[in-house]
Amino acid sequence: MSLYAPNPLPFGTAPLGTGAGLSALDQRARDIFRRIVETYLENGEPVGSRTLSQRGVSLSPASIRNTMQDLTMAGLLAAPHTSAGRIPTHAGLRLFVDGFLEIGDIGQEERREIDARLAGKGRGFEEALDAASSLLSGLAGGAGIVASPVSDAGVKHVEFVALGHDQALAVLVGDDGTVENRLMPLSAGVTPSTLQEASNFLNARLKGRRLAEARTEMRAELDAARQQLDATAARLVEDGLAAWSGGPDRERSLIVRGRANLLQNRETAADLEMVRVLFDDLEQKEQLIGLLDGVNAAQGVRIFIGAETRLFSLSGSAVIAAPYMNGRQRVLGAIGVIGPARLNYARIIPLVDYTARVLGRMLDGQDT
Repeated sequence: MSLYAPNPLPFGTAPLGTGAGLSALDQRARDIFRRIVETYLENGEPVGSRTLSQRGVSLSPASIRNTMQDLTMAGLLAAPHTSAGRIPTHAGLRLFVDGFLEIGDIGQEERREIDARLAGKGRGFEEALDAASSLLSGLAGGAGIVASPVSDAGVKHVEFVALGHDQALAVLVGDDGTVENRLMPLSAGVTPSTLQEASNFLNARLKGRRLAEARTEMRAELDAARQQLDATAARLVEDGLAAWSGGPDRERSLIVRGRANLLQNRETAADLEMVRVLFDDLEQKEQLIGLLDGVNAAQGVRIFIGAETRLFSLSGSAVIAAPYMNGRQRVLGAIGVIGPARLNYARIIPLVDYTARVLGRMLDGQDT
C-alpha cells in the first residue's frame, strides 16, 4: 500500500476546478511556486520577491514578481493584503501536495512513542481510539479525530450473564473475533434458566448473520415466537437486540482531541474567526463521520484541503486521514488530523499512516 493516496484527480490537471495544472507551468514557474509554498508552510507569512532572492532564486526581483503575478492569475497564489507577498491558495496547496511534496518517514523516537502509547494490554476499544486520537493531536499539532467503525461481521455467539439481581451483561461475539459487551437492567424474577432460554433463542437465529441486517427480521420472529418463549425471556431478547450496537438509533462514537492546538499562533481577528468556524465544523458529527468513512476506500493517506470538502470550505481547514485495518486487511475505520491548511504535510502524512497501522494491529490483538 502506498503511503499517500492522492485525491481522485488526474495528475497535472487543475485542482478544485480552478488554477493551472502542473503541466501548464514552465520550469521557472515550478521552481518559484515550490519555493513560495515551502516558505509559507515553514513560517505562515506571505512570501515576497525579496525573500525568494535571499533563498537562492537566481532571478531579478522583477522577473520573480512577474512569475508570481502569473501564478496569481492562474489561481495558485493569492495576495492576502496590500503587501507584495503571496500565499498559496487551496488549489495551489493541492497542486503542491500532489506534484511537489517529498514525503519521508517518521523518526525512531516518534515510532517508539506511538508504539508505547498504543500498546496498553487489556485496553478497551473506545480507550484505544481515544489514545490514538490524543497521540496524533500531540505529535501533529492539530486536532486528532477518529470515528468508531460500524461492524459488518457476522454473529458467532451471544449470551446473557447475570451480574446481580438487577443487572446483566449482554455479550455478543463476532465471527471476526470482536466482542461487544453492554450492561442492561434486569426485571424482577429473572432466573438463570430465563437467561439461558433468551441466549439459546438468539444463538439459533443470529449465528452467522450480520446483526444490523437481522435486527428487523428478528423483531418479527420474536413477535411470532412469544407464545413459545417465557415473557421475561422475550423481554430479554428484545432488550438485548436494542443494547448491542445500540439498536438503530445508536450514534457512532466520534472522538476529537487537541482542539486547543488549533488556537496556537493565531494572532489576528481573522485567524480567530477561522478557528471559531472550525470549532463549529468539529461539532458536525455526522458530516465528520461521513468524511472519515470516505477515507475507508483509500489505499493510503488521503488529504482534503479547504473547499474540497463542503464541511471545511468556510474555515479553510485541511484533513489528513488514513484507514486502520485488522490483520485480515479489513478496514475498521479511519483516523486523522484536522488543522489549518498550513499543516506540515511532509511530517504529518507519515505520522498518520504509521499511527493507523499500529492502531489496526493493536485492535487486532497483534504485537506492535
